[in-house]
Amino acid sequence: MWQRTWELLDRAERLNRHFFVRLRSREPCPVWEPPIDVYETPDAIWVMAALPGVEPRGVRVSLGEGVLVLEGERSTPARCLHAAVRRLEIPRGRFERRLELPPGSYALAVSELADGCLLVGLTKLGSGG
Repeated sequence: MWQRTWELLDRAERLNRHFFVRLRSREPCPVWEPPIDVYETPDAIWVMAALPGVEPRGVRVSLGEGVLVLEGERSTPARCLHAAVRRLEIPRGRFERRLELPPGSYALAVSELADGCLLVGLTKLGSGG
């Protein structure tokens, strides 16, 4: 029994380290970073972020000087608010992911959330990309 307890505690700690990362943010609360994939073509950069259970209205995408920022919040489903928790592996609460872009100029071309993934397309502008 104790062995199983220690295994569960170890797993919870690893998940906590993986998903809940304190970032330099205006928010005082912990922030989790969604995992991302980044693809580059000759004329664009594509970023896919895993955001299971996040509503489209709960996501903000912004493009600053050399940085793409994905932020928002994943809430507990209303049906589960008063339920007993048996396992929590999908992070919830405020998230933020900052991605430093390669040198060059970019324009936000596509931002769509479907099937639990956010797909962001950045068009390369000029000769810098």
